Amino acid sequence: MVLSRSRPLLARYDVSPHMVKWWKSQKPDNGQVTRHLSPYEQQAIMPWLRSFPKKTYDKFMGSFMYWGSSAVIVLGTASLSDAADAAQDREHRF
Repeated sequence: MVLSRSRPLLARYDVSPHMVKWWKSQKPDNGQVTRHLSPYEQQAIMPWLRSFPKKTYDKFMGSFMYWGSSAVIVLGTASLSDAADAAQDREHRF
């Protein structure tokens, strides 16, 4: 008599007894894959390859003023300091 109410619950083998109420609204074929794409049909890289040149150009033009101006300042400072050092070396010749 004690297990008379829980015996039908124990009859399900796909769900543990304490989860039967949770899973009773689940349809048996809910989430079943009926059609899938072959790995040769998916083309995971092609959208990226199509948009790559435009994104690269936009990123380059958007940040060119920052790294371009800093590169000009660094290279200009290096060349001016080399020229000043060379002029100072020639000034103190014997």
